[in-house]
Amino acid sequence: MVGLGNPGVEYECTRHNVGEMLIESLPFASELSWQKKFKGLYTSYSSIKGKGQSKNKKIHFIKPLTYMNRSGESVLAIKDFFQIEVANILILHDELDLPFGQISFKSGGGLAGHNGLRSIAGLIGSNEFHRLRIGISRPAKGDVSNWVLSSFSKEEQKSLDTYFTKAAEGLVLCLEEGIGKASSFYNKKNLI
Repeated sequence: MVGLGNPGVEYECTRHNVGEMLIESLPFASELSWQKKFKGLYTSYSSIKGKGQSKNKKIHFIKPLTYMNRSGESVLAIKDFFQIEVANILILHDELDLPFGQISFKSGGGLAGHNGLRSIAGLIGSNEFHRLRIGISRPAKGDVSNWVLSSFSKEEQKSLDTYFTKAAEGLVLCLEEGIGKASSFYNKKNLI
């Protein structure tokens, strides 16, 4: 599982960093012990109550320490080290085309101009990985790059904890019962 974002204190609570922020909202986040590895912050966790193929499997987490447009370097490093199949990669990322307060699970498909996804697809040679798209809305006016690098509005900040708590519940369901089940319960539903 890859939580996309930019490194550095100035980017911590920006829209582009929602992938990282969501990992920190998982119910077992306090049990994760991070270390610098694979050009990112890495940890693993093995207490997911999965079913079928995902049962008793270890989940590897990475938060790339490269900038967004070089996220693929970190993903390629961990993928090659653990020999992870593309079909077992889940990328958590910000999504302009979803309203703030909604998430959507997706498998493969286009990259929608997202620099992090483009870097990953280019370096691992495939865009058939899974994604959890975290809605940040489009700016009403102005530049998209400034928007994704900006902090949430005061109004959005009031709902942020609820948004990430519910999105984390969807993420746990995906880990336990698969992306199909999580999609049917969470895709494009208002979480706030």
